[in-house]
Amino acid sequence: MKEIRIHARAGQGAITTATILGQAYFMDNKFAYAFPHFGAARMGAPMNAFVRVDDGPIRLRSQVTTPDYLLVVDPTLMRGFDCYAGFNPKGIAVINMREGFDVPKPKEGQKIHLIPGNDIALKVIGKPLCNTVLLGAYAAATGEIKLEGLNQAIKKRFSGKIADLNIEAAKQGYEYIKK
Repeated sequence: MKEIRIHARAGQGAITTATILGQAYFMDNKFAYAFPHFGAARMGAPMNAFVRVDDGPIRLRSQVTTPDYLLVVDPTLMRGFDCYAGFNPKGIAVINMREGFDVPKPKEGQKIHLIPGNDIALKVIGKPLCNTVLLGAYAAATGEIKLEGLNQAIKKRFSGKIADLNIEAAKQGYEYIKK
């Protein structure tokens, strides 16, 4: 079983990110379970979303404490929280980076991919909502999902022009990591 933990603030689309990621795995004939965890329900509060993926049904319903993969939507969370807590020693993280922000160093063996997700999203979508950018980067960094499956999952969540813009954002996130 593979486990993914998403770090974000309420209102930044972590639940949508987990849902799209789970759907992308489903498109690849995997079993996926996506779910959120948050405390006080207010905009800007730190929260997590999780995805579990396996070749068979997933029965485990607890939070992900030892993720194989991390997605960090808001890097400011790394100042007050240990986003690397329980992180697999050979894990891969995709972190939305902002200029002038230093990311804590990972342990040896862990791979960290920094991407200016908000900047890419602002150019493509017109808003600094980097979720699909990070998902494209995740696809490239991990090889766990195919870009085609991610595009299908995005089309299931969004429609029309919004779907097209998010597909382009995912493509640019993918290409950024591949370079």
